[in-house]
Amino acid sequence: MDRKKIILPILAGIIFGFGFFILYVFNFASYASNEPETCMNCHVMDTQYASWSRSSHQKVANCIDCHLPHDNFAHKLYFKAMDGMRHSAIFLTRTEPEAIMIKKAGEVVVQENCIHCHSDVVAQNANMLQGVDNKKCWDCHRFTPHGRERSLASVPNAEVPYIDSATPTWLKKIIEKK
Repeated sequence: MDRKKIILPILAGIIFGFGFFILYVFNFASYASNEPETCMNCHVMDTQYASWSRSSHQKVANCIDCHLPHDNFAHKLYFKAMDGMRHSAIFLTRTEPEAIMIKKAGEVVVQENCIHCHSDVVAQNANMLQGVDNKKCWDCHRFTPHGRERSLASVPNAEVPYIDSATPTWLKKIIEKK
């Protein structure tokens, strides 16, 4: 009998079995949910969950409404899988940062979702936003939806220097034009 005909199915079975074992051990099904509690699988997200649960968005949006793309189902699944694998690798290697910071791809998705959900507000203020480039919604709406309830460890630049005005310079210029 050909040796490859025996070894190949055995090797495939071992790899397949190991894959299912890993999925079982890491409770993969719990990560497939759309519920905010899914994000709580990793204790590092405790403060994000706690702050969201006390926010104005809590009744109208959950984690995936803001943090996953909604342009098509395949992109949504791909983004969730890639983000999940990255989060798992960081958690398993114990390299999670002190301050949780959104990645560039996540910023793009959140910005698109803010605009999608608040398109009426964006349209009403379109004239004020003309000529304003590279600004994100949270440049002004800093504590939406996660509020001020983060721990200091999760806030970059916890020692914030004194500023004479909370109004961003770019917004002052727009207001002064009127």
